[in-house]
Amino acid sequence: MARSKSSSRWLQEHFDDPYVLQAQKEGWRSRAIYKLKEINEKDQLLKPGMLVLDLGAAPGGWSQYAAQNVSPAGKVLALDILPVEPYAGVSFLQGDFTDETIFEQLLASINERPVDLVMSDMAPNFSGNKAIDIPRAMYLVELTLDLAERVLKPGGNVLMKVFQGEGYEQLLAQMRQDYAKVITRKPQASRARSSEIYLLGLKKR
Repeated sequence: MARSKSSSRWLQEHFDDPYVLQAQKEGWRSRAIYKLKEINEKDQLLKPGMLVLDLGAAPGGWSQYAAQNVSPAGKVLALDILPVEPYAGVSFLQGDFTDETIFEQLLASINERPVDLVMSDMAPNFSGNKAIDIPRAMYLVELTLDLAERVLKPGGNVLMKVFQGEGYEQLLAQMRQDYAKVITRKPQASRARSSEIYLLGLKKR
């Protein structure tokens, strides 16, 4: 089947993308690591010895970068419904954390150790209809915050991809109640035309 013009443009843009080329050259699993790298360099999120939970981890770029920053004593727990290739310092669980069985497995992996950072680069499969896509994306954000509430240690941090739209202001208000400081970040590797930003909740109350 012939590709649509829009998908062909996306593929061309993807393969010409300097971050894609840089990630391939440097051995990273995805261009997305440069988003996390820039945020980490600004906000010093990742430190040796930390326990990090990476939601929506596939293909594993964020986990890969985090593991290098928290090793040797730290650990990354990665979760996705898609498979992720093994990587040193990363424990991977395949499944949907809204599934109670998977959630219990996740808690068992944490083993009652408080989590220092919950991070999520999750996004739904977009239809192109904002009336459908934004609520789907916001639902993933709400699930991430609910999980962070349960597993983050006091003073822990959460970093999430968010798409601006309906429900965004209410989300900000909620996070400002739960975290000492809330920061928005738009990394250079985040495509300018995308409405994605990253919300960082610092120091869980």
